[in-house]
Amino acid sequence: MKRTITLSAAALILAACATQPKFDGPTYLNPNAPVEDRVEDALSRMTLEEKVGMTTAQSKFSSRGVPRLGIPEVWHTDGPHGIRPEVLWDEWDQAGWTNDSCTAFPALINLAATWDKEMSLLYGDCIGEEARYRKKDILLGPGVNICRTPLNGRNFEYMGEDPYLAGQMVVPYVKGVQQNGVAACVKHYAVNNQEFQRTQSNSVVDDRTLYEIYLPAFKAAVQEGGAWAIMGSYNLYNGQYNCHNERLLCDILKGEWGFDGVVVSDWGGCRDSEEAVRNGLDIEMGTWTNGLRGAASDSYRNYHMAAPYLEGLNSGKYTTKELDDKVRRILRTIFRTSMRPEPNYGRFVCPEHYQAARDIAAAGVVLLKNEDNVLPLDVPQGGKILLVGENAVKKLVVGGGSSNLKTAYEVNPLEGLQNAYGDNAEVAWVRGYVGDTSTSYNLVDTGQDLTDHRSPKELIAEAVAAAKDADYVIFVGGLNKSANQDNEGTDRYNTFLPYDQQDVIEALAQVADKFIVVNISGSPVSMPWADCADAIVQGWYGGTESGNALADVLTGKVNPSGRLPFTVPYKYEDGPIKTERQYPGIKEEGSKYWQTHYDEGIYVGYRWYDSKGVPAQWPFGYGLSYTSFEYSDAKIDKPAMRKGDKLTLTVDVKNTGSREGAEIVQLYISDPQASIDRPVKELKGFEKVNLKPGEMKKVSFTIDAEDLSWFDADKHEWVAEPGEFKALISSTGSDVRAELPFELK
Repeated sequence: MKRTITLSAAALILAACATQPKFDGPTYLNPNAPVEDRVEDALSRMTLEEKVGMTTAQSKFSSRGVPRLGIPEVWHTDGPHGIRPEVLWDEWDQAGWTNDSCTAFPALINLAATWDKEMSLLYGDCIGEEARYRKKDILLGPGVNICRTPLNGRNFEYMGEDPYLAGQMVVPYVKGVQQNGVAACVKHYAVNNQEFQRTQSNSVVDDRTLYEIYLPAFKAAVQEGGAWAIMGSYNLYNGQYNCHNERLLCDILKGEWGFDGVVVSDWGGCRDSEEAVRNGLDIEMGTWTNGLRGAASDSYRNYHMAAPYLEGLNSGKYTTKELDDKVRRILRTIFRTSMRPEPNYGRFVCPEHYQAARDIAAAGVVLLKNEDNVLPLDVPQGGKILLVGENAVKKLVVGGGSSNLKTAYEVNPLEGLQNAYGDNAEVAWVRGYVGDTSTSYNLVDTGQDLTDHRSPKELIAEAVAAAKDADYVIFVGGLNKSANQDNEGTDRYNTFLPYDQQDVIEALAQVADKFIVVNISGSPVSMPWADCADAIVQGWYGGTESGNALADVLTGKVNPSGRLPFTVPYKYEDGPIKTERQYPGIKEEGSKYWQTHYDEGIYVGYRWYDSKGVPAQWPFGYGLSYTSFEYSDAKIDKPAMRKGDKLTLTVDVKNTGSREGAEIVQLYISDPQASIDRPVKELKGFEKVNLKPGEMKKVSFTIDAEDLSWFDADKHEWVAEPGEFKALISSTGSDVRAELPFELK
């Protein structure tokens, strides 16, 4: 589904307002006054107590307004994949509302796998509409932390291993959310790349690595996306907690990047009153408090930026300079959201959002292997498809941490294929393995009973027997959102499938005529069993329409066009993390924190595998199609450029197969003459092109000196060195179709 997203309605409303009588009330209440005028007017009317009050939570998901002035409180909500169910005032458990079942959109790693900026805009617009309908002002997402290690429990909430990909995908998401009058709160800033000891882990990162790998997506969200909010992370960077880290928040975010929005702490992430006051935190949110009883037991009043802040102001320890800056940012957020001039009521659990969720989920499915074109499915009338595996039926929206959702419905893969075939084929299921039988998280319950006490041997025997007369056997396994898998608060133990799933796969391969493995996960899963399968599909946590979206790809209704947003290694040891010092970190003498040293530097993901010549099982950017594409006539408009110039590269792409499909054309830059150590190649462009059979289109890219630069930490500036470069046009990551040399004078 494609939608044109405009602000024409808002423009018409503003034009109508211009003809109305002049507003005679306070400037801050005039919706048509410039935002900065409203901010200054409101600020001038506030007492010291009211100002301090705005900087602190008053409940689990709200921070104070100024009732006396009619300035509303600020309501936050977890995303980034859907609008969290309403919770009790001061508990994580849901409040028991009956009208807060949202549309669950695909996990952000699924969105990243689409490599489609239009899909990202659609995603942001839809979730922004749902947040606005629920009267939320700040959406706590999207997340753009880099997949430094495949073991990170929150990789599924982020956008992969490459800073350029994450940066290009986050910008339209942010714009889509915010055009609905909801602030996108980009998280978790910054170098937050593991869940193990996340509140006690100090990320030790050199400046070049920080600026080249871990900051670009945040910078793009701020400077290109215009993000209105940023969330600090739990960890420390260079010895200081990130929710009040002077270097990250004051020097870089608000200084170098000119961020004018609000900085929100992660829940309980503020650790020091003075640092919070002086180092750029604007709203302190928290957890495990008793906000219902008031008076001395009201822990919110004792937060670092509540009573202690007011006491420090009254004693002269602090001036109002920092306070006024914080309140200006909070007011700016309010006037951009709940008190904005354009009326916007949003939409919630509507057919358009369900369709968007389905389209995005399907667009991110990655076809990794397809021997003898076993896919798409070609089931004879009355034939049989056997699904094996817990993930074929398990509802995967519930759980995982703060992304836990209560949905109007969730279609699983079994239901999706049953919907696709109806009475034309038998679509059956057997368990195969027992994984996570829990069905509830924070009192959100799936309603399933997954209890099964049979032994692995019994389950495998049942699956093998059922597979013998099936036209297709599809194993649907992978990870889930339980502890030590794709889950907030814990990291994975290794990169292999849990619950002895490999045994099930190998047993089925012995009897199945056409055998397909669908891996559902939000992190890289090594596949030593890959030779057992005729086809391998990488699925994701696809949300409300996950099963229908997967069925769309398996049946050929949708031609797979997803590409991997991370590298899949043969085994974890092949990657850049080699020592305990790098991950999970070490307790050094004299330190109370885990010191996590980013010794691999800029060599994260494919940068590592390329530089070391280590083969990956499935490389970054990889993905197959049901059709084929031919690249030809790759050109560059001039052989050399100077700083300040731009070069244009073009290539013709033709669909040479028999099916309509989409190709992701990828552009990498190589700097073989660099005076310093640089990656073999770096992603600097990608475009998705839809082609009918026999159709050809020209794809173009524009590059400038910024695309050729590396960060010089000594000079604290980006450097583009004169010399020879290569532009590599690729189809699937390592599959280079054209190499174009050029020179920077």
